Amino acid sequence: MTESYDRWRRRAARRRARHEVGVSLAFLSPSLIGVLVFFVVPFFVVIYYSLINNPILHEFVGLDNFKALFQNSAFQLAAKNTAIFSAVSVPAAVILSLLLAVMLSGKLYGKSQFRTSMLTPLMVPVASVVLIWQVLFSYNGVLSEIILGMGGEKIDWMKSDFNRYVVILLFLWKNVGYNMILFLAALANVPRDIEEMAMLEGAGSARIFFSIKLRYLSPTILFVTILSLINSMKIFREVYLLTGKYPYEGLYLLQHFMNNTFESMDYQKLSAAAILMALVMVFVIWLLFVADDHLGKDVEGE
Repeated sequence: MTESYDRWRRRAARRRARHEVGVSLAFLSPSLIGVLVFFVVPFFVVIYYSLINNPILHEFVGLDNFKALFQNSAFQLAAKNTAIFSAVSVPAAVILSLLLAVMLSGKLYGKSQFRTSMLTPLMVPVASVVLIWQVLFSYNGVLSEIILGMGGEKIDWMKSDFNRYVVILLFLWKNVGYNMILFLAALANVPRDIEEMAMLEGAGSARIFFSIKLRYLSPTILFVTILSLINSMKIFREVYLLTGKYPYEGLYLLQHFMNNTFESMDYQKLSAAAILMALVMVFVIWLLFVADDHLGKDVEGE
């Protein structure tokens, strides 16, 4: 009798488990289908297009599309400009937002108003931001008029050697405020007792920051860096509205290249560029995770 009851209980438990799995899958199915249709399937389609000669013949060509891509001068220019822009703008966004957060975490007059003003760019539409930058940096813009009034010559900033720095300034203005809020939240979670103990032992503010706070901030630094890296890849919207499809040489980014190849229906080149861009992003993010693991290892063990 006891053995029969145990078998019945096990069967009932298995039925409940299958029911729970079925209910969970039913609730998850809309999201799973959406991810499958809009992300997974297109990803494999892109891989397929990068390995064939064209969408009509569908002949397998291996890595020929990638070889041709590396020999393309437009791709080389776009890749170089994108790498330079990300290498400058991402660290600048992380460091500047961290410095502002440290400054605002202390006693500062009017810090609430300053914090609010730093979040204002998040509420401004992209078209309005572009309009502001055109007013400031066009040939007949405010800065050119100021330079002219000081005895200099007008500068068309978007067609000069300074165009990349103008866009970097735009990127920082759009992203530093949000990053700063993330760092402020992370600084508030640093254990106060450890800071007080370090102060009692004679550690200065700089020593406390680099030896204690920075280690506890490592997960947030990783997140902000990845977020800034992703946002740096989306700067194409602003640059496109400022300069069009074919901007001055210093602002021709990978997104321009991919957008132009899409319009010309060169899907093989577009797919190969997209895969290379994704691989580079994955590699960079992997390096960031390795660095974060090394930096925050002793904090996690406490």
